[in-house]
Order: sequence, then structure tokens, then C-alpha cells
Amino acid sequence: MTASEAETTDRATETGPPPVVELDNAEIVYDRHFLAVQGVSMEANEGDIIALLGPNGAGKSTILKMISGIGRSERGEVSRGGIYFDGEDVTNFGTNEMVSRGVTHILEGRRSFRDLTVEENLRCGLYRQGRRLRFSEDDYELAFSYFPQLQEIMNLKAGYASGGEQQMLVIARALLHRPRLLLLDEPSLGLAPKLVRDIFETLKEINEKENITMVIADQNAKRTLDIADYGYVMENGQIELHDPADSLKNREEIKEFYLGTSREEGRYTDIRHYKIRKRWT
Repeated sequence: MTASEAETTDRATETGPPPVVELDNAEIVYDRHFLAVQGVSMEANEGDIIALLGPNGAGKSTILKMISGIGRSERGEVSRGGIYFDGEDVTNFGTNEMVSRGVTHILEGRRSFRDLTVEENLRCGLYRQGRRLRFSEDDYELAFSYFPQLQEIMNLKAGYASGGEQQMLVIARALLHRPRLLLLDEPSLGLAPKLVRDIFETLKEINEKENITMVIADQNAKRTLDIADYGYVMENGQIELHDPADSLKNREEIKEFYLGTSREEGRYTDIRHYKIRKRWT
């Protein structure tokens, strides 16, 4: 038994099955010098939806990229701590290795192939490690069951689709991978409120019906916490708060900074750091 296999066994037997993905005191740097994330520990168990919240530059996207392996191509690396998938140490693994384990990453900005049709984009979801998986009509049926609007625009070039349709497309394409872990970066960005609501409701439905574990990094805290099981709040590359999603929504600092429903007086800049750091420490 290798050291990695032994550690996997230890993690699985301590408290039952290990999390689908876990960060253990991870420190992430770029170009070996720029510290982006420090001492982050978090986990997502099978079937969970995890909300990863925080302002721009907090480190949310960096964490998702290092889980999926994309961060390695951007000169990022975990310099301390580790990342585990099903209890196996996958620290600093590449994208191909993580995709083969069932990790799919939907990047910020609705990254479709704009000059390809919607149908051609969907078929791109069947490629792994340079090879196309066997295609069947069930693949389309999976996409259409959650996003029936796509059926009407299959011959349209993706670049001419609306923002909402493009977001549906990238999620549907990810589903064709049959992922175990789906990472979503800012899925609500640039969408109208009704579309945001519809997208998040569909993500919850996919989670429940397909048993796909999700980590969602989004600045729309309300919608994300509404469907999440657990949440982590980041600031300056660190986890400052974490709790079950229902509990986070009721915390005064979350209402003040992210939900806009607090009745407490005072300016954000005056009370922000005190409230988060004081209550957490």
C-alpha cells in the first residue's frame, strides 16, 4: 500500500466516508511568491451544495481553480497543506487528472465556443483527454430535461445566444461530463434577476436528482445561500466565517454585508472588519 493509499484509508475510517473534496490548511501561491490564499480548510460531502462567498479578490476563484487543476496552468500551486478528492491527495494535480476523477469546472464569464453552434458546444462536453465519449440521444435528453430552451436554438451559433441561454449552455455541457463534483464560478454574473432565480433553482434540482456535489462561488449571497447546505465566507484569502447556510443567513454581519437586510446603524467601512473578525475569533 502506497503512502497516498494509506492516508486515503485513514481519512475514510476516522469518521466514515471522506468528503468528495477537502482543503486542509491550504496555502496557494502564484509564481512561487504571490500569496493568494492562506490556511484555508473546507470540505464538501457527497450531495452537498457549498456556498463560497466573499468580495472580489478574496480568493474564491483561486480555490476553485486549484481544485480543478486549472490553477496549475496559471502558475499557481499549493505550497502548504493539501487538497483531497475522495480522501486521495490530489494536491497540485493537473486538469486532465481531475477531469478523469469527475471534476467539472464552469468558469466565470460563460465560456462557450462562440463560433460553434449550440449543438456543437454540447457535443464538446463529451470530450475527455482528447477523446470523444460515445454519444447517445440520452445525452441530449439530459440537457433538455433541465434546459428545454436549448432545444429551440440548437443550430444557433453560441455567440448569438442571449446571456441566459449561454449560461444554460455551459451548465448543460458540463452535465454531459456526468460530473461527481461541479465547480461554478459566478453563475449569476450579468444576468437579470429572474434568470438568476431560474438558474439557481435549476442547479438545486440538478443537485437533488443527479446527486452532483457542487461548490458555488458567487457574489449573489442570497440566491447562493438559499440553495446551499453549508457556506464559507472569505476575506483577504482566508475563511472568516463558516456555518450551515441557514445559520449564515441569520448572522447580523452577513445580513449587513451581503443580504442588505440588517437594521443596525453604522457604515459598512466603519464596522466591517470588527464584526467579522471579532465574532469569529
